[in-house]
Amino acid sequence: MDQYCILGRIGEGVHGIVFKAKHVKTGEIVALKKVALGRLEDGIPNQALREIKALQEMEDNQYVVQLKAVFPHSAGFVLAFEFMLSDLAEVMRHAQRPLAQAQVKSYLQMLLKGVAFCHANNIVHRDLKPANLLISASGQLKIADFGLARVFSPDGSRLYTHQVATRAVGCIMGELLNGSPLFPGENDIEQLCYVHRILGTPNPQVWPELTELPDYNKISFKEQAPVPLEEVLPDASPQALDLLGQFLLYPPRQRIAASKALLHQYFFTAPLPAHPSELPIPQRLGGPAPKAHPGPPHIHDFHVDRPLEESLLNPELIRPFIPEG
Repeated sequence: MDQYCILGRIGEGVHGIVFKAKHVKTGEIVALKKVALGRLEDGIPNQALREIKALQEMEDNQYVVQLKAVFPHSAGFVLAFEFMLSDLAEVMRHAQRPLAQAQVKSYLQMLLKGVAFCHANNIVHRDLKPANLLISASGQLKIADFGLARVFSPDGSRLYTHQVATRAVGCIMGELLNGSPLFPGENDIEQLCYVHRILGTPNPQVWPELTELPDYNKISFKEQAPVPLEEVLPDASPQALDLLGQFLLYPPRQRIAASKALLHQYFFTAPLPAHPSELPIPQRLGGPAPKAHPGPPHIHDFHVDRPLEESLLNPELIRPFIPEG
């Protein structure tokens, strides 16, 4: 940890606090996720192990956040990631107006390239949502937070818990087009009601595997017919609605794959996807950075192990900010 200088706190996740830091020797800015261990005998949390394993299973890819290092620290360990300025949720939250169609296409295209890469490496993320899609200062989108990720079997023979839910790519696309979530449920039941209200109540005719689900028939819902997507998103193009409809299908095996979705006509009709440099400049996490006071830059970063005289500023620089008396 001595090789990094902490610059500030970015946020806090389930298993640790994330800091912005600078590598002392190289000057590289990174994000450090500090994971504490409750008890030594408990070992490393499964989610942290899954995140490390998933990222190590994949080679460097421009659409997946890069894990730079893992090292022990105090009663835990630290994961060092490339630093990303913001996330897609923050970008949409600060948008002055709905995103332009070229911008929506660009974000979706980068997301699909990242998902296709993960799936090609037999990694299923299981926690896709705008807050886990990080955005660089140049507009590049990268998938992050692989804490719920698992290595999957291509033949589908391995079973996974049904207690892990994710906002699928189609839901994220709908949110980009709509400016707000299509299914804004606050709990499991409300979430299902919103889904049924738009996609219709599922039945074995449209979803043959429905009766095989673990909790099938434990709760019943009022029969509802699906609503045409053009009524839900009246401003979306026919190509956008066609692709969205191929994402928002109940049977998982019938949904369009990320690699195939990238070849959909939606991305080849006007307007074409925007270049990352044409995307909105993301806000810093937690709001815009405060403006710096005028004056010469600091020559040294303060560090508790450095002699005090090497860290002192010229007192005259701070005198205007000290109240008189």
